[in-house]
Amino acid sequence: MSFICGLQSAARNCFFFRFNLLTSWRKCNIQAVTSQGFHQVKINHIENKSPGLGVNHIDRWTPLPENFLFYRTFNTKRKDFLLSTRSKEIWMISRKYTAWTDSFSRQLLMKDVPIVPAHSLLHPLNCLPARDVRSFHTSPRCRATPVPLLLMILKPVQKLLAIIVGRGIRKWWQALPPNKKELFKESLRKNKWKLFLGLSSFGLLFVVFYFTHLEVSPVTGRSKLLLLGKEHFRLLSELEYEAWMEEFKNDMLTEKDARYVAVKAVVHHLIECNQDIPGISEINWIIHVVDSPDINAFVLPNGQVFIFTGLLNSVTDIHQLSFLLGHEIAHAVLEHAAEKASLVHLLDFLGLIFLTMIWAICPRDSLALLGQWIQSKLQEFLFDRPYSRTLEAEADKIGLQLAAKACVDVRASSVFWQQMEFAESLHGHPKLPEWLSTHPSHGNRAEHLDRLIPQALKIRETCNCPPLSGPDPRLLFKLSMKNFLEAEKEDLNITVKQKMDTLPIQNQKQIPLTCIVDKRTGS
Repeated sequence: MSFICGLQSAARNCFFFRFNLLTSWRKCNIQAVTSQGFHQVKINHIENKSPGLGVNHIDRWTPLPENFLFYRTFNTKRKDFLLSTRSKEIWMISRKYTAWTDSFSRQLLMKDVPIVPAHSLLHPLNCLPARDVRSFHTSPRCRATPVPLLLMILKPVQKLLAIIVGRGIRKWWQALPPNKKELFKESLRKNKWKLFLGLSSFGLLFVVFYFTHLEVSPVTGRSKLLLLGKEHFRLLSELEYEAWMEEFKNDMLTEKDARYVAVKAVVHHLIECNQDIPGISEINWIIHVVDSPDINAFVLPNGQVFIFTGLLNSVTDIHQLSFLLGHEIAHAVLEHAAEKASLVHLLDFLGLIFLTMIWAICPRDSLALLGQWIQSKLQEFLFDRPYSRTLEAEADKIGLQLAAKACVDVRASSVFWQQMEFAESLHGHPKLPEWLSTHPSHGNRAEHLDRLIPQALKIRETCNCPPLSGPDPRLLFKLSMKNFLEAEKEDLNITVKQKMDTLPIQNQKQIPLTCIVDKRTGS
């Protein structure tokens, strides 16, 4: 928001500056130059303020000799400003001295000609060298707002415009007399083939636009829609990074913290073992560990890794942490953020068409508002959330492969989601249907990973990794849960309540689940 407000403030200041130049004329005291063969002349350029744009009075106008070329062009366009005979004579003299200005020595000017700050009507002249005074300078260009950011800012305006247009069509139709309505319907029937051809052409253009913006992922081989340029999306990533850093600036762990060192070692190990993955070596990976109880981690498209200490306290070993970081790295390498944003922009464009139709067809505003709400919910549950779940499943698959090539025990990946599912049921959290979430359910993610683990184990063998030692962590977790449930079958609810009362909430989230199970089973 600060970036947007800065742009608005800059535009507003520029407008008022231009407006003041047009509506109020200032006093200008210009000191003429002194050189060999010329006299020093002091010219007082006074222009009174007036409601209009005209000039009431000008005493004199004498240009600086170093800048005769600029003032000759200026005075040629504005001869009507010279209202007095004396001013016209001075202007004619200035034209004669143009040739002298071009041939006059630059060193002599620098030595004998002092440049006095002056304020002109077009551009303020500061204390500049003589070689710079002759050229007209403008302020540096402001960096243009990224197109995706501009679309996000204008998105509410687009919806409002669609509502106004649709409502206007409805009011126009309701105001038509019956005979004109019949004539309009008859005209539509006569030109139905032309109308069909026009709609078909629009649909064909849309299909061509869609397929021309498809790109094949070099990692998965899947075609994906990318409407946003990489440069624009990089700027958005920088803005998002600045926003997260501002939010977590007081909660960042230092680079000497043991948790930061552990996360950095895991990330660098994953990157080093997957240099053959397209795009992974082109990203500058930077780690940030946030001291927060939230069980979360994410990676921005520009390689900024954010991981919370709540997640570090929820994993039981380094293998689970490696898989989770591989999952987040996969999001960045596969450009899932740009792909999701492209789909959102495409759906919003189509949604504007349907929104206009809803407000044009519905006879009352209340029904139109209901139709708009139904349309937004259908778009969310039929397109947005299922697509997000698909991207999450793909990140699980690629993240598991990244972990396998780093010689991680990939069998621990499904155990983490089984632990999360058991922890939610242990604390009495309601289990929502998967279609209400942007992520797959914990149980479905564990089952999906169990199906992918055999392939990941083969990848691990091809990378000459050492053989896995010890029992399967999935089997150990199932046995622990079975013993735990048998011991607590009768008084499970009482035990959970006592556990929540004896432990602070913050510490309870930070205790790994296996520790609780070991204490209950006595192992």
